[in-house]
Amino acid sequence: MSPAPARPLALLHTSPVHVPVFDALRDRHHPGLGLRHLVHEELLDRARAEGPDAVADAVGRVLAGAVADGAGAVLCTCSTLGAVAEARAGALGVPVLRVDRPMAAEAMRGGRPVVVVAAVRSTVRPTLDLLREESADPATCVGTVMVTEAWERFEAGDREGYLDAVAAAVDGIATAERPVVVLAQASMADAAERVRTPLTVLSSPGTGLAAAARAVGHRPE
Repeated sequence: MSPAPARPLALLHTSPVHVPVFDALRDRHHPGLGLRHLVHEELLDRARAEGPDAVADAVGRVLAGAVADGAGAVLCTCSTLGAVAEARAGALGVPVLRVDRPMAAEAMRGGRPVVVVAAVRSTVRPTLDLLREESADPATCVGTVMVTEAWERFEAGDREGYLDAVAAAVDGIATAERPVVVLAQASMADAAERVRTPLTVLSSPGTGLAAAARAVGHRPE
């Protein structure tokens, strides 16, 4: 008897730009994986204004709705809301993953300094907390680079300008200590292809989706 097909994976996004990114990753690396995209831009807007905890109940309702609709797991692609989403897993009875955890684990694995590049300030604290959770050495040096002007371009719909600004910020990081660069937001992923730096640059969508695919028991067709 063949195994039952994997239940679909729900993805919680706070921008519609993530939908084609994850669809493309699915088509390339996880063919046959069922995805259900849930886009709630208002959650990030409120979290930026009031803090992530202010939207915890609203996030919980979105996740519960996804599970009621048959999702076998939920992947939160917003770094600002990742910890809030993960905290709901116990009540929902299905895995709830944050897209940046596998990236954080990889960044902290070698004990090298880490530099976090972020365009939204509300993302910084959750990302730093996550890196500390994944670190075997609490003395690992972690710095941050803010690219607030990049987010202005993102909000204006200038994706190319946004990615160029992120790439320029990465290229401006000093290379002497050979830090690992972490792109804190999933929307930054394509900037990694535009950098000229010799440093290792990590982004979250690919490894995050792979972890979520495993969580729903997906087997490539």
